[in-house]
Amino acid sequence: MAAQRGAARGATTAGAGSAAGASAPVVIVGGGFGGLACARRLGAAGVPTVLIDRQNYHLFVPLLYQVATAALSPADIAQPIRRILSRYPTVSVVLGEVVGVDAATKRVLLAGQAPLAYGKLILAAGSVCNYFGHDSWAEHAPCPRDLPDATLLRSRILLALEAAEASKDPRERAALLSFVVVGGGPTGVEMAGAIAELIRPALRRDFRAIDPGLARIVLVEAGSRLLAAFPEDLAEAAACGLEELGVEIRTGISVREISASGVDLADGARIDAATVVWGAGTRAAPAAAWLPGIETAAGGRLPVEPDLRLRGHDDLYVLGDLAMCLGEDGKPLPALAQVAKQQGEYLGRVLSKPLATGQAAAPFVFRNRGNAAIIGRNAAIFDFGKGRTLTGRKAWLLWALVHIYLLNGLERRFLVAAQWLVRYVTRQRGARLITARRLPAAGPPGD
Repeated sequence: MAAQRGAARGATTAGAGSAAGASAPVVIVGGGFGGLACARRLGAAGVPTVLIDRQNYHLFVPLLYQVATAALSPADIAQPIRRILSRYPTVSVVLGEVVGVDAATKRVLLAGQAPLAYGKLILAAGSVCNYFGHDSWAEHAPCPRDLPDATLLRSRILLALEAAEASKDPRERAALLSFVVVGGGPTGVEMAGAIAELIRPALRRDFRAIDPGLARIVLVEAGSRLLAAFPEDLAEAAACGLEELGVEIRTGISVREISASGVDLADGARIDAATVVWGAGTRAAPAAAWLPGIETAAGGRLPVEPDLRLRGHDDLYVLGDLAMCLGEDGKPLPALAQVAKQQGEYLGRVLSKPLATGQAAAPFVFRNRGNAAIIGRNAAIFDFGKGRTLTGRKAWLLWALVHIYLLNGLERRFLVAAQWLVRYVTRQRGARLITARRLPAAGPPGD
């Protein structure tokens, strides 16, 4: 039905076969920052467009860790895609899962639905967690990349506290109150700081049998320092901020094994912990499988031309985390929301104004608006590039203002701002809801 509604607004479905021509819409796969920005631009220009996504909502991924640590509720950072694009009558939304792309006949293949013909195709499928060949670790160390993962982590953290409150075994209680975060990038740093700010005040105020001194948060990073993409002085400031929160930092050590009862490190050490969080990296969504014969670059990303065309395909574009796009310095652009959003806006402008025959589009140029990571209350780091940095409370306030501005919808901006203000004043987390009833494991194997 969704595909038929799209057809009613200008989409040509499977019946068109290989005759998909100029009347076929621009089809965008993925409703993340890049796909949504592109759809908005095309919609504002009146270009027939179809956006396909497996979920019916756009998710503000940079704040997922706050859902995982009970600072925000899922609805605070997610909004229905149809609602966001409802003001653009030429844009249709299809809820579906892409299983392939037939470039010869210019059709997108959907699971359980009729294929959808396209005039131009934009792949903006984003990224997924990268366990570097250890996919079995995902069961024991969830990675906060979507709402189900974030709410699962929130439940595991809160269940660990409840189990520790009920436990009479000191060894078991210590394991239940130990939390390991793997990965010292922005995700790992923000998760570790947020867990520390959730755990210690909660133990002091709300629990009766637990000694707050038993709580242990360990951040493990295989590299020589945290936040390798940031200047060294900012990384040191972040490490100092985490240590002030009581986070134990272990750098230069990789993980050898993750189980239900803890983490084994490459140096032979073991950390018994009921809760493990994976924040060690992401890779491109497996969109290359949709196009047989396409070679991928590092991390599964698809190499693109300066105008974001997939190499060898005139009517197929790639953007965001999925695209291996080189910056002005010749290095791959990072998988950041601001990169995806700028690429989406660029493609929207290019595709809404047909070029003259033989004329090439101007290449995409990324404008760095700054890269940030929050450590905790009144503590953040901001890297604006070219030696310009900001730390401490000013960076924290700027981080908050930027993220509130980037949220979709005026209502959510007010709600999140109000919740952050209340949390700042009271030091309480208002979204401490347990939605998964599976108790965490505790203690070493065999216990």
